Amino acid sequence: MEATHPVLDLTFWITAGSILCLLVLSGFFSGSETALTAASRGKLRAQAEKGSRGADTALKITEDNERLIGSVLLGNNLVNILAASLATALFTRLFGESGVALATLVMTLLVLIFAEVLPKTYAITNAEVAASRTAPIIVWVVKVFSPVVSAVRWLVRLILRGFGVQTDPDSHILAVRDEIAGALYLGQSEGVVEKEDRDRILGALDLGERAVEEIMLHRSRIEMINAEADPEAILDQCLKSNHTRLPLYRDDPDNIVGVVHAKDLLRAMHSLVTSSEEGAAEALRAFDVQSIAREPYFVPETTTLDDQMRQFLRMRSHFALVVDEYGTLQGLITLEDILEEIVGEITDEFDPDAEHPIRKTEDNQFLIDGAMTIRDLNRATDWTLPDDAANTVAGLVIHEAQMIPAIDQTFIFHGFRFQVVARKDNRITKLKIRKL
Repeated sequence: MEATHPVLDLTFWITAGSILCLLVLSGFFSGSETALTAASRGKLRAQAEKGSRGADTALKITEDNERLIGSVLLGNNLVNILAASLATALFTRLFGESGVALATLVMTLLVLIFAEVLPKTYAITNAEVAASRTAPIIVWVVKVFSPVVSAVRWLVRLILRGFGVQTDPDSHILAVRDEIAGALYLGQSEGVVEKEDRDRILGALDLGERAVEEIMLHRSRIEMINAEADPEAILDQCLKSNHTRLPLYRDDPDNIVGVVHAKDLLRAMHSLVTSSEEGAAEALRAFDVQSIAREPYFVPETTTLDDQMRQFLRMRSHFALVVDEYGTLQGLITLEDILEEIVGEITDEFDPDAEHPIRKTEDNQFLIDGAMTIRDLNRATDWTLPDDAANTVAGLVIHEAQMIPAIDQTFIFHGFRFQVVARKDNRITKLKIRKL
């Protein structure tokens, strides 16, 4: 009977089995890290609400990504280094000094294929499923390695502070809004998401970051009723107006004393016609429009669109007058204006058939209404003109030119060529814009 080769004894098989187990653990750690960081929290939340304990655990441990990733990386590095050390000892025993190089080559291939590429590919393909399955085990890994990870985090921050780098443990690499916006732009570029759907979602997300002054109707374009005018003239003005609500002022347009609603006026006129004994004409001349005017609702120009929409819904009102810090009237805003920031322009049978604010000319330039907001222009053309210094296109040109331009003056900034086409008094009414 032949004696067993001393190299292939029990120690060899125990070492080889240990290396195999360590490679499996390494693949588990790599796949878990990828699955837990790539899984959609929205999908995990939906699964958790359906009773999935794994998804609920995954949600809890991903709340502190730094601790999670630190623990998984610590475990992954431990098993990889231990597997490489055992392989080096094993191959050195088999092949002598040349076994070091051979062990490095073999372990690199095994770790790359079976502990990195294969598990991470599966984890990316089935992120939520893999995250739910691995989370119950990873939660114990995090608990075991938590003291070591905390010490490492403290040491890293101490070293970075020595180089003048301040770290915020509560900061997020990407805001939720930026993540959603990035996904929408990627989806649109791949043809999965329509541009209109992308604009609606981003418009809703932006309501909390934009103020009413950015979309309000400027005071120069507000149609008002003079409380001192004859009742016949007021009635005629209301009938000819395209608007349901009109501000009522006395003496000075800044002195708003009420808001006249067309339905209230109609009810008052009906009451005069049916109940007056001295004739409708005489009753109309004695009519006081302020008696039917509603209390005006004023809001600061710095109010966010999200807050203003909530106020409209709470007060069951659709109409507000915008004032600055000194109480001076600046414009007005309606619930429809806010909704238009989400769904786009809303028109009805009473809206005038105005010319479209954007029109492409024969020389491939865009003829733009000067009062058009920069945000609407960017949404319509997919441009990225800045809107932090001005709300309208005309305002942007005046801001950049540092003057009120004359007709046919041309300016180039932000990668665009702007030509003033029309001007009324000190207002730019028409512009030609071409992207350079």
